[in-house]
Amino acid sequence: MLETRLFFPPSRTILETGQTNRTVEQLTNFLPLILFLSVFVVAVHAQQPSSEEDEELIKPTRPGIANPAEFQRPGVLQIEYGYDGNFRGDQFRSQQAAPLTFRFAPVERVLLDFNFDTVISEKNKMRMRQTGVGDTRAGVQFLALKDTEQHPGLAFAFYAKLPTGSSEKRLGTGRADYRVVVLVSKKIGKTDFDFNTAYLNVGREFGGNRASGGQAAFSVAREFENNFGIVGELAGQSEDDVQPKGIFALGAMTHKVSKRLQFDAGMRFGLNSKAPRIGIYAGFTVGIGNPF
Repeated sequence: MLETRLFFPPSRTILETGQTNRTVEQLTNFLPLILFLSVFVVAVHAQQPSSEEDEELIKPTRPGIANPAEFQRPGVLQIEYGYDGNFRGDQFRSQQAAPLTFRFAPVERVLLDFNFDTVISEKNKMRMRQTGVGDTRAGVQFLALKDTEQHPGLAFAFYAKLPTGSSEKRLGTGRADYRVVVLVSKKIGKTDFDFNTAYLNVGREFGGNRASGGQAAFSVAREFENNFGIVGELAGQSEDDVQPKGIFALGAMTHKVSKRLQFDAGMRFGLNSKAPRIGIYAGFTVGIGNPF
């Protein structure tokens, strides 16, 4: 009887925990399939004739840190998904994630943003790997000025991080973070210039203290006649945010399949000792629905 009490209940607990983890993993595996079907539907839709009103249906924010001040037209749900990996970091050997972002403008000058890491896997310095769901971020962006010949576009944004990533697995701090951003954008010909500066307020993983920091990013993007494009960015931050703290240089190539679908891929390089040495990413941006 004593043996039964000592050994069998923990065994059942371990079994139930394993079943729960497998269930979560199976549900997570369905997400890429759903997104693939969404891309397929949009690609088929792209083969149909489109009018000039389809211009600027999406405003991709992948793959860099700097976001444009202006965003997609109201009524279009913009979905961004992809792979993002950082290697040889200050506190880890590798950190790989699959971030998913939903962006929707209910009106012309207001954008709602919701994003989270559908899965994140980190290998520490001891080569021990932990995998799970990452943190969740929600935000709102307000467009103050549209980009015109007289002045650049200007917007303000606020984001809050919800600590859904496991702090026990070191996949999150377990603390809420906040970010206030000023976004400035200017389009000259077919070249887009975006500059973001932000105030970061983050919760420390250990203790009840909070820390303040800054973030800045400047990107240049150009699209060519063949629908391919290039992106270059220089960014840095003093605290961990979407990317680990450090200074980065980014280079990417993009390909616009249609007014609703764009793919991207590229590399990111750490420029100081705090930043991961190298990063690799690839993904897509898709727009679903019609403008109001």
